[in-house]
Amino acid sequence: MSRDSVKVLAGVDIGTLTLRLLIAKVTADRRLTELCSERRVLRLGEGLERNRTLLPAAVSRVIETLKDWRTVIETYQVDGEAAVATSAVRDAANRDEFLARVKREAGFDVEVISGEEEARRTMLGIRSGLPAGVTAILGLDIGGGSTEFILDRPGCSPVVRSIELGVIRLTERVLVHDPPIPEELRAASDLIKKGTEGASAHLGDLKGTTFVGTAGTITTLAAMALRLATYEGARIHNYRLGIETIRELEHEILRRTKAQRKGLPGLEPGREDIIVAGVLILRGVMECLKFTDCLVSDLGLREGIVLDLATHLA
Repeated sequence: MSRDSVKVLAGVDIGTLTLRLLIAKVTADRRLTELCSERRVLRLGEGLERNRTLLPAAVSRVIETLKDWRTVIETYQVDGEAAVATSAVRDAANRDEFLARVKREAGFDVEVISGEEEARRTMLGIRSGLPAGVTAILGLDIGGGSTEFILDRPGCSPVVRSIELGVIRLTERVLVHDPPIPEELRAASDLIKKGTEGASAHLGDLKGTTFVGTAGTITTLAAMALRLATYEGARIHNYRLGIETIRELEHEILRRTKAQRKGLPGLEPGREDIIVAGVLILRGVMECLKFTDCLVSDLGLREGIVLDLATHLA
């Protein structure tokens, strides 16, 4: 196969909680082969709920990582690259200053995408790895600053709703104590229910759809359910996470402090506090929408960024 029919592309996802890098070969029929991937929990959006600005320490962490990744990308002689930023940068009063710094110091032209565009590209990634027979789906992407609902049925236009409720935002808004006290848990549940019902009003009848979850919160919960000592994407991808298992994980998480959660099998370092918000959101959404299990996708926005880039370069 010629180099013209196979492109080497790089995608960078600058999220509110996590930064992700993917360098992959993409064939003319949009098949991905991973060459290099990395993710780092950097919390770009910390403090944004209170300050409405990206904090200097968080910005510095992100810039240093992007500089590292610039070096990595150059070693692969890529045919194209794309970097996108989501909720934290969308909402920050100092976003232009941040974007200029990223361009100046790390050489990335970052596209700030809407929640709806984030959902569209996430669905590209999810669709690239679904098991046979799964067609109509409701995708859920729990981020640091927002959560996206993506209803995608064959032959129909996708329906997308983005709610401003992610794991960092929910934690900073109501989950103050460690572990959270009952009043905080009730407040969080109320916010999750309100947001889900608001999204559900636009989704309509979900009968016949498969509930698919993507991104770090859900893959981490799958890793915890599997009690993985190290992250194994092949075991997590297409794993079915049942609601009873999610409730058991929630109980296990809530009876520990942040410090006591360190070292729990499958819990990614850096998520010890915000996994509380994550499990509350997933359980709350599933109960509200009456889903009993979640098909876990290890593919999502990062892969969608690369696939979307491939389409534009074709």
